Amino acid sequence: MAKPPARGEAPDGTAGVPAGAAELGDRGPGGPVRPQRPDAELRSLLRQVDERRVEATVRRLAAFGTRHTLSAQDDPVRGIGAARDWLFAQFQQVAAASGGRLSVELQSYVQPPADRIPVPTTITNVVATLHGSTDPGRVYVVSGHYDSRCSDVMDFTSDAPGADDDASGVAVSLELARALSTRQPAATIVFAAVAGEEQGLYGSRHMAQLFKAAGTDVQAMFTNDIVGASRADDGTRDPGTIRLFAEGVPTAETPAEANLRRSIGGENDSPPRQLARFVKSVAENDATGMAVRVIYRRDRYLRGGDHIGFLEQGYPAARFTEPAENFAHQHQNVRVENGVQYGDLPEFCDFPFIARVARVNGAALWSLATAPGTPEGVKIRTAALTNDSELLWTATPGAVSYEVLWRETTAPDWTHAIDVGPALTAKVDLSKDNVFFGVRAVGPGGHRSPAAFPAPVS
Repeated sequence: MAKPPARGEAPDGTAGVPAGAAELGDRGPGGPVRPQRPDAELRSLLRQVDERRVEATVRRLAAFGTRHTLSAQDDPVRGIGAARDWLFAQFQQVAAASGGRLSVELQSYVQPPADRIPVPTTITNVVATLHGSTDPGRVYVVSGHYDSRCSDVMDFTSDAPGADDDASGVAVSLELARALSTRQPAATIVFAAVAGEEQGLYGSRHMAQLFKAAGTDVQAMFTNDIVGASRADDGTRDPGTIRLFAEGVPTAETPAEANLRRSIGGENDSPPRQLARFVKSVAENDATGMAVRVIYRRDRYLRGGDHIGFLEQGYPAARFTEPAENFAHQHQNVRVENGVQYGDLPEFCDFPFIARVARVNGAALWSLATAPGTPEGVKIRTAALTNDSELLWTATPGAVSYEVLWRETTAPDWTHAIDVGPALTAKVDLSKDNVFFGVRAVGPGGHRSPAAFPAPVS
C-alpha cells in the first residue's frame, strides 16, 4: 500500500495542514494538497508585466475606430486590417528581441458565407509561437480576440472601439509574449490574437481545427475575453478576482464516454476542471495579487467564447472573464442617453486589473510549460471487488516522480496527495467506490502537472 508522509507533513516535505484538511487527514493516506508557490524565475517574469504597455495596447486598438470582422482590410488607419497589421508588427518586434525563440505568422483563410458572414471574408489570426526547449510537441495556447462590434452585430461601419471586449484580452496575450519570449520553457506556448469571434468564433475554430489536423498535443488553452474592468454596473468593484469558466461534461464527449461517466461519475473531473484546479493552485498568490473564482460552466448564459472551438476538438480549454460585467460597455454603439455613457471605451477599463489578469495567465502558462505534461493512460483496476484501489499510468516525459491525489466525492478540489516516487503503479488503502482519484506528474524542480482522472480497466 502507498505510505503517507509523516503526520502534519505535506508531500513536498513542508509542514502544516491547510484549513479544512485536518479531519480528512485522519481518514486516509497522504498529506494535504498545498498550492504550488511561485519560484524565483516565475516571480521575475511576472514582475515584467507592465500595466503601461497593457494600457497602450488597449488604447491603440480602440483607436482603429472599428475592428469589425467585415470592416476594411486594406485601410491603413481604420478597420480590422489596420489592427491586424499593427498587431503583427508588435509581435514581430517581440520576436526580434527573443533571440530566435519566438516566431510570428499570419494565419489566414477565406470564410465562405455563413451565419453573420454574408460574403466570402478573409479571417486572419495573428499567432506567435514560443518554441519549447525540450518538449516542443506539447503546446499551451493563450488568446484574445481583436475583432469588435457595436449594437448591431452586422454594422461594420459605426465606431466599435472594443476596449474591454476584447482589446483587454489581446493586451494580455501580447504582454505575456513580451514577458516570456526571452525565456526557455520546456513546452511550447502560443500567444494568439484571433478574429471573427463576434461573428461566430470563426478564427479560433480555424486555429483549433489546424491544431487537430496536425495532431498537435494541445494540453491547455485559455481565452481572455472581457478581462478589462473590475467595476460592475452597480458601481461595486472587485479588483482582486478573475472568473475562470470551466466545463464539466465535455463538449466533445462520445456516447460511450457519456455512458461510462454516468456509471462511475466524473462530471466534475473533466480536463477543463482539472485545468481550473491547477490554475487556482499556481496563480492565487502574492505574485499575482488575484483570486481565481472557478465557475462550473462552459460560459455565461447567452454567450460564448473562443475556448469553445478548442473544446469541440477535445482540447482542455477555459475562459477568463472579469468578475462582474457592465453591459452598457459591451456590444453598444458609442452614445450618451439620459446622461449615461454607452460604448466599450478605454475610459472604463482598469489597466492595473488587466495587468494582474495577465499575471494569472502567466503563472498558469509558465507553470504548465515548465512542469511535465499531464499523465496519460491513467487507469484504475476494476477486475475484482476489493476495498483498496490500484492505479496505473504510462511514463510522462520529464517526470521524476508521481503523486496519487484523492478527495471525497463531494469535495470540489483535491485534498490529499500521496508521493509514490517514480513508480507507474500504486495501490492505495482506500475504496475506489468512496473517493475520487487522480494522478499528476512531478518534475525535477518540484513543478507539478495538472491531474488526470482514471478510467476503469479490467
